[in-house]
Amino acid sequence: MTIGRLKKRADFLRLSRSRVRTAAKGLVLQAAPMPAAPTPLDERGRPDMRVGFTASKKVGNAVRRNRAKRRLRALAADVLRQRAEPGHDYVLIARAATVERDYATLADDLRFSLKRIGLLRQGADA
Repeated sequence: MTIGRLKKRADFLRLSRSRVRTAAKGLVLQAAPMPAAPTPLDERGRPDMRVGFTASKKVGNAVRRNRAKRRLRALAADVLRQRAEPGHDYVLIARAATVERDYATLADDLRFSLKRIGLLRQGADA
């Protein structure tokens, strides 16, 4: 399953307006269906899902924000690739606890958030 990146502000605003979101202690997850209009394709074709990452200054200084985003990117590669429904855009928002929480608990937070918004695929764990 291929994962693309959300980089344009308009995409982040579209997901924010969708109001499909849930918060866990370690992260906030926003989701919306991918737009039907064709987007610029990468060299491998249209991705199955797209993911964006953000961390505000509430998370901490630049070092803490970058570390939080690195952890969220690793989560997306592990959890979203296997457990998230394709055909959607996702935004992972770091919280202050993102940096301190251990990785397994953070992964549980993401799986719980996916289940809560109804986008958790069943039987996809490998």
